[in-house]
Amino acid sequence: MIGEHVVVGYTHDSGGRDALALGAAISRVTGGELTVATIYPPRSPGLAVEAQANLAHAAEELGEVPAEYLTFESRGSGRGLSVLAGRIRADLIVVGSTGTGQHGRISLGSTADHLTHLSSEAVLVVPQGYRLPEGPSRLTLGYVHRPQCDEAVERVARAAVRLGVPLRLITFDLRTDDQGKLRDDLALAVRLAWEGTAIEAEAEIAEGHDVTAALENVEWLPGELLICASSEDAQAHRVFLGEMAMKVLRAAPCPVAVLPRGFA
Repeated sequence: MIGEHVVVGYTHDSGGRDALALGAAISRVTGGELTVATIYPPRSPGLAVEAQANLAHAAEELGEVPAEYLTFESRGSGRGLSVLAGRIRADLIVVGSTGTGQHGRISLGSTADHLTHLSSEAVLVVPQGYRLPEGPSRLTLGYVHRPQCDEAVERVARAAVRLGVPLRLITFDLRTDDQGKLRDDLALAVRLAWEGTAIEAEAEIAEGHDVTAALENVEWLPGELLICASSEDAQAHRVFLGEMAMKVLRAAPCPVAVLPRGFA
């Protein structure tokens, strides 16, 4: 289950603090390990010292929360986080949004953009200014009837059972699809979740003229987490957001996790 070992990509700014708070909250709920990491470029001793100072700030933020603090040298922060996560066998990378985006929405910086297109671990991106109230209140999976999403249904259902929260499956009707077929697809996904875990998943169609409108037309609980499967164009065991999922990520009012293709 995602959250057994969480890596937070920490920067000493609002996005880094948002990611740190959510990463710590998830590890607390799952009982998993927490690693806080800052990436710095090669042959940059001054930035290496600055990275250590950043981690000292992170330790102050977390107080007595148990965590490991690591600096890691890499040409790019996104690549560095992915490589580090693989080396320490983490299963979730948490990163924040840029400070230039809309409050309460996700704004991808270069680190998050790299991870959502190449990471080998699940990636969770936090909206600007977000704080998880207590713990996850519900897991919502964006569902389309294709193999990657069917795999995600089973895995997210198991995560919901372990966390003790409801599971919701939503699909999008942007007024271009046969809603009867969408309901049939959702019914199959609900059955798939039940067969694997005996969880009774909610099913909902988000309707609107575009993704933003559709997301605004469904209810979002405080503490909700939205999960997307990677595109069918993703390499095996890699994250890759397709065009539709990218629109969902940018419009979502809550943190969004993206699972690698073939996530296990």
